[in-house]
Amino acid sequence: MDFALVLVVATFFTGAVWLLDKLFFKKRRQQFSGETKPGLIVEYSNSFFPVLALVLVLRSFLFEPFQIPSGSMLPTLKVGDFILVNKFSYGVHLPVINKEILEVDDPEVGDVAVFRYPLDQRLNYIKRVVGTPGDTVSYANKMLTVNGEPVGRELLEKYPSDAPGEWLWKETLGEAEHEVYNYPPRTFDFPDIQVPEGYYFVMGDNRDHSNDSRFWCQGEVKDSSGCLLIPGYFNDRGMPLVMGFVPEENLVGKAVAVWMHWPELLSLPDFTAFRRIE
Repeated sequence: MDFALVLVVATFFTGAVWLLDKLFFKKRRQQFSGETKPGLIVEYSNSFFPVLALVLVLRSFLFEPFQIPSGSMLPTLKVGDFILVNKFSYGVHLPVINKEILEVDDPEVGDVAVFRYPLDQRLNYIKRVVGTPGDTVSYANKMLTVNGEPVGRELLEKYPSDAPGEWLWKETLGEAEHEVYNYPPRTFDFPDIQVPEGYYFVMGDNRDHSNDSRFWCQGEVKDSSGCLLIPGYFNDRGMPLVMGFVPEENLVGKAVAVWMHWPELLSLPDFTAFRRIE
């Protein structure tokens, strides 16, 4: 179910009832029966409309909460983290139809962005932006390179207790300094790829356990979903290289903070987990 659509319909319905009551119904009640108490539908609409309108404005234009369902952004974001996404960062959009009405900023390399999954618009994904339109990105031997410059990184720990099979690195990508995991035996290298205009290239911080721009197309070209053929490149089986890019219109907002950690329904929420997302 599309929560945004339900919220918009509920807000407009209760708002219409509230307005009609103010303009017509209340006067007619007083004129014909002398009563001022409204019926059940009008009473509920008068009560809920201000709340629904406030939620709609906050959720659509300022901040929207999301829950992290998977470990693809470990160690930055944990399963069960509840995050705040700034909806204003990448432009103001009308709810439901996602029409941009005010241009603000574009995503930058290093941003943690929420976007509608190109292959299924009903799903929201969260990944780190590693390439913006016009950037050239490559990945070899666990080293990410953007526009010919290797991304700065420092090995913090081999096989940390939180992830015994991984290596923990500190990485500096754009203005963001954050930690990433690498699984030593696994690698998926790709050559220099130029990000097309109007698209973004994204990867998870859990580099070897993330369904991101490298993998979600599974070799199938779908121009309408951002699955684009990279000309002149083939894998070791002779198959063409297809990469997934996030269309600009799929952007939802920039993840800015974790405000709660609640991994299981029967556990207690942890509000001490509050932190900025780098």
